[in-house]
Amino acid sequence: MKIIRTTIPDVLIIEPTVYSDDRGWFMESFNEERFVTEIEKLGLEAPRPFVQDNHSCSKIGVLRGLHYQAEPHSQGKLVRVVQGAAFDVAVDIREQSATYLKWVGVELSASNSKMLWIPEGFAHGFLALQDDTHFLYKTTDYYDKNSERSIVWNDPALGIDWPHLESYIISSKDAAAASLVTSDGH
Repeated sequence: MKIIRTTIPDVLIIEPTVYSDDRGWFMESFNEERFVTEIEKLGLEAPRPFVQDNHSCSKIGVLRGLHYQAEPHSQGKLVRVVQGAAFDVAVDIREQSATYLKWVGVELSASNSKMLWIPEGFAHGFLALQDDTHFLYKTTDYYDKNSERSIVWNDPALGIDWPHLESYIISSKDAAAASLVTSDGH
């Protein structure tokens, strides 16, 4: 496993070792002990244990997010794509952070096998770049409807550079999400 820090040092790209031969390939998709050890080697706090796995399937152009859960049900997420490809985004919403409101975007795909570790205190979203994109999430807390929050995907305060596609497919709920910019510009 190789861990790469992003421009937001708490958000990590994880490249698993993939063993290939004429039969196909094998990789260890998750090993809690190695994951925690590698995070601690970087001087970061070990995450809470993962308690829930989620799986979504999206058509090309589906944009999901930006989602997060408020305290006391914040979720850290370890995400990956097992079929297709997606542009994955993490936004730092920790008000006391040096990278507050900064974002990181990474292409995750079945072919590159990359994963993204998104700690608690981040909003998350992704854009499916291919039809039949299967996206897996491991989370450090259970889904809690009362803690669910969203930031609109195209918030000008964030300036996320989403890949250009002919059109985006956005749920009415995500399209109506709050903006960080108020009507008076603050």
